[in-house]
Amino acid sequence: MTHRNAQSSDSADRAQPVLVLNAGSSSLKYQVVVPETGERQAGGTIERIGEQGSDVADHSAALEQMTDDLRSDGVDLHSASLRAVGHRVVHGGPDFSEPVVIDDAVLDRVRELSALAPLHNPAAVIGIEAARERFDVPHVAVFDTAFFSSLPPEASTYAVPRDLARRHSIRRYGFHGTSHQWVSHAAAELVGRPIGELRQVILHLGNGCSASAVRGGVAVDTSMGLTPLQGLVMGTRSGDVDPGLHAYLGREAGLSLDEVDTLLNKKSGVLGLSGVNDFRELEQRLSGGDVEARLAFDVAVHRLKHYVGAYLAILGGIDVLVFTAGIGENSIALRAAVTEGLEDLGIVIDRARNGARSKQARVISPDGSRVVVAVVPTNEELAIARQTAELVG
Repeated sequence: MTHRNAQSSDSADRAQPVLVLNAGSSSLKYQVVVPETGERQAGGTIERIGEQGSDVADHSAALEQMTDDLRSDGVDLHSASLRAVGHRVVHGGPDFSEPVVIDDAVLDRVRELSALAPLHNPAAVIGIEAARERFDVPHVAVFDTAFFSSLPPEASTYAVPRDLARRHSIRRYGFHGTSHQWVSHAAAELVGRPIGELRQVILHLGNGCSASAVRGGVAVDTSMGLTPLQGLVMGTRSGDVDPGLHAYLGREAGLSLDEVDTLLNKKSGVLGLSGVNDFRELEQRLSGGDVEARLAFDVAVHRLKHYVGAYLAILGGIDVLVFTAGIGENSIALRAAVTEGLEDLGIVIDRARNGARSKQARVISPDGSRVVVAVVPTNEELAIARQTAELVG
């Protein structure tokens, strides 16, 4: 199954594009982007790769279909002077704090890091291997964890035995880093202040959710940890739970470690509490008086306020509070609920501004507010394209 759309312009045609790939275990998301102009020439998603009944046998076949689809949309990768391919890689572990040109050694290390991201890195490796065979241009890995490599030791360290942590690379890594980095800079531009003087709390709220504390453009704390499971309530992930829950469920429910891991990653969060993981459907049920939907919404909001308050303390105050990603950019009700009751902290939103629908970055707090509350659309693909282009020159 393929979903795609195309957009071209004269300015985009005059520059070399970057192909941005995000390979999942059974999907391939792609965009062709001109880094300098921000023009998105085309993009789409190929799903059900390798599944029974699918016409797409593997990722190599998916890339072939992508190439054909792009050609149909007027983008011929072989005649467009493709500059490079930028790959989203979820986990860079302790090794990668910056984007890196992919060679065999880098690919081997990404594969080894699969123990830290078993749902994500193996798929990225497969996508990279297939793309390197097909496109004879530089390939660059851009890591979700890279932005958070700057976390100070007190924020990145778990209170577990030091030798164990060193031996198994146990620390808080954080995720969605490409989005948090992009949005922090875009928010500074929006408010017209140098990023170096801003204290920001960024809430990336999609099916996966994460929060970050950013001082002067540098991440100092984040909600996700060793894996993307820690932190906020998400579509299917529990977020923070008592670490003793695994042992308790093993003893009392007879669940194995793998079963508990699956439970917390794929059957919990908003889905586990309400029966749905689409936030739009949750809000529809909420408006209809659904009690389970109300509890799921309230639990998610409570957790968000918990992190906003914690990061206000870590930063010593907030200059900008930013909502981004699908839910953060579109849910009027969630933004209102998260900021409700925070007036004494300087966090206030204007009801009319919050209720206005827009795809543009915008301020939703009243003029002159102590804390600027903003909605800033994320653009991870453009961020990856620009980091890729900067690295390959």
